[in-house]
Amino acid sequence: MKAKARILMSLKIWMVIYPSITMFLFLFGQHLAALPLYQRTFILTISLVPWMMFIGVPALDFLLKQLSQKTASK
Repeated sequence: MKAKARILMSLKIWMVIYPSITMFLFLFGQHLAALPLYQRTFILTISLVPWMMFIGVPALDFLLKQLSQKTASK
């Protein structure tokens, strides 16, 4: 993978993971606060990694593709 592609992929991942973690902690943060750190981390990662890989990043790719097609057709 070339450097430009790696940078773009890391930006896409960040665009999905940052709001996902923020929303997850907003919704479940108080409930998880009583758990030890390793359990909170496990719950966070077991939930968000599949979300990111199978829904979040593909949805972002689809949206970006739609936007680029609209801009190219103008």
